[in-house]
Amino acid sequence: MTELLQNLLLGLLLGGVYALAASGLTLIFGVMRVINIAHGAYLILASFITYWLWDSFGIDPLLAIVITTPIVFALGWVTYKVVVSPIRTAPMASTVLLTFGLALVVEGAMGEIWGNNSTAIRPSYADESFIMGGLFLPKAQVYGGLIAVVVLVLLWGVLTKTWLGRAIRAAATNPSSAELVGIKVSAVAALVFALGIAAAGAGGAITGVLYPFVPGSHYQWIARLLAIVVLGGLGSLNGAVLGAIMFGLAETLTSAYVSPSWATAVPYAIVFLVLLIRPQGLLGTRLREDAVAA
Repeated sequence: MTELLQNLLLGLLLGGVYALAASGLTLIFGVMRVINIAHGAYLILASFITYWLWDSFGIDPLLAIVITTPIVFALGWVTYKVVVSPIRTAPMASTVLLTFGLALVVEGAMGEIWGNNSTAIRPSYADESFIMGGLFLPKAQVYGGLIAVVVLVLLWGVLTKTWLGRAIRAAATNPSSAELVGIKVSAVAALVFALGIAAAGAGGAITGVLYPFVPGSHYQWIARLLAIVVLGGLGSLNGAVLGAIMFGLAETLTSAYVSPSWATAVPYAIVFLVLLIRPQGLLGTRLREDAVAA
């Protein structure tokens, strides 16, 4: 029973980190209908920035989120203005190709700056655990999961309790009506894209402590994050959180009770089974074209 409780807690903590990274991806789609394939590349970029701050200046990698996130936010805003904005209203296939090309550019830049060797961030507590009543909880995973939850709550507060959040929801629901009441949808889209990339940046600072990484690691992460947001329902922040928790629990429990070699496959199998029953995801809604096709 103790082992099961420990694995459930670890799965929830991991799910919190996944939820933070996936929240930006689903937010961007919800407002802009853009599937940002470069999302994983910015997550790994944030991991490398965090590594640089830790290695060069001795800044704790998890505390470095307060530096890494604004940097990645600024990069996201510039990326939107220079690259994404000109084709924001183009067909979805065009934006997928564009952001895939952007991911390759970011990967190449990371390779030039930091090389292609495996990199790991190992703070002093990386090999330490909390011991509570027979539970062994790695400190890095506990700290990372709790920070992810705090950042998610702050993001939720921005989206639900501020004027910016109301503007984002209005732009996502009905852009034309939002323009009529004075909301500049193009400016909101730029902020949303930067905010989504910043969420990936915060997630990257945490995952860089939990997992080793190379520039090409973004392929694994975008696959995982896309699976999470599709499972939860594209455009649904609550769905992304639910999907991430299910993903984290599935990975942890499979690794503990089946085999670590199956820890990657089983969560995707769950996604496949859920989509067979509910194609729009757990908390997603059908688009008009989906309803017509059905």
